[in-house]
Parts: sequence; structure tokens; C-alpha cells
Amino acid sequence: MPQLYIGNKNYSSWSMRPWVLLRQAGIAFDEVKVRFDSFDAGSQFKSAMGAVTPTGKVPVLVDDGLAIWDTLAIAEYIAEQHPEKHLWPQDRAARARARSIVAEMHSGFTALRSACPMNIEARLPEVGALIWRDNAGVRADVQRLVDMWGALLQEHGGPMLFGPFTIADAFYAPVCMRLATYGLPVPPQIAAYVERVQQLPGVRAWIDDALAERDFLDFEEPYRLAAQKG
Repeated sequence: MPQLYIGNKNYSSWSMRPWVLLRQAGIAFDEVKVRFDSFDAGSQFKSAMGAVTPTGKVPVLVDDGLAIWDTLAIAEYIAEQHPEKHLWPQDRAARARARSIVAEMHSGFTALRSACPMNIEARLPEVGALIWRDNAGVRADVQRLVDMWGALLQEHGGPMLFGPFTIADAFYAPVCMRLATYGLPVPPQIAAYVERVQQLPGVRAWIDDALAERDFLDFEEPYRLAAQKG
């Protein structure tokens, strides 16, 4: 059975993508969580991951001795191994578009990702309001999401970006978590999609695990001095 190496579920947006993809698609795998202690060369995290991948980062999928790192490479490998799951849209044009927006997520949205790191446990609408007021890059990134998602939902009729769940939805799931955590303003159609993504069984399972971690890491927390109580 393949093993998926991931980091802390509360913080690791890159780990979330292949985990949700596998879980939502019903593909069996063993989870290997490597806790973030720091990202310094001598950290336990770097030592553990350095034995698995030359990048020393998560996620990594190990299947029959083959290590695949980078979320896009992992997603493509899973899709090739399980063609019956139709993880990319079956229509050629839709498939090409899905790959385009996945690649865009993979390399873009840097303002949003930098200013609003994933933090599932936290609720930071006041921080989000300040970021929205002061950060034009974040506003531009969110507008791109609104335009992209709105067009796809209208074209394919939902409930996901290309109708049924695909790799594209798995890749944008951490973005949905950011929009929720920081309370960034989006139109009702987009807010409804964000809510549907959060209610997917695979995403819900990740959220529940993240909330159960209770592992406050100050180096992942630009806006909080302590974890939430209760």
C-alpha cells in the first residue's frame, strides 16, 4: 500500500492536496505524519524527510519503493495508477483547462498564500479585514479566484469546479480553508462552493484531524500568540 508523508494538518496546505485527493477518491494509503518542529537543516523534520526525498519537504508519496514528491507529480501519478477514478475530467478540453488551473495554483497566488497561511484551527476575520484593506495583491488573487471559479461553476453546473470532484478541487481545497479562516469577502456563489468543498468527506476528515492536533507552532503563526481555547 502506498505511503503518504505529510506535515501538520493544521498548517500544511501542500500536504492537504494529495491527502484529500486520495481520501475523497477512496484510494487506500498509509498516512505517515512528520511533525513540524522547525525547518532548519538539523531539525527532526528535515532529518526524517531527508531520508525519504532529496527535497526534505512534504508531501511525498512512496509506492513500492518509488518516492514521488511535489503535489502535481503526486496527483498525476495517482491519476495514472487509477484511471477508473476519473480524477481529471473526461472531456479533453475540460481536462486541459483543469490542468491549467491546477498548474496556476501550483505556481501562483503568492500574495494570498504569503499573507494568509493556512491555519484551520484559527478564526482570524479581523486580521483578514486588515489584509484585505492593505494588500492589493491579496485582493487581486481573490478576484482571480472569483472569476475562475465563477466561470467554471456556471459552465459545468457544479457542485465542484468541473461537475464531479477532480484534482482541481483537491488543489484548491486549502484556498477554501484560507478564505474561511480569514473571512475574505467573496460573492455568494463562491462562498457556497467554499462551503461545499469543506463538507466533502475527504476534506471534512482532514479538518477534523487538524482540529484534533492541538499543536501550536509559533513559527507557523504570524498572527497568534497562543492556540484557541475550548
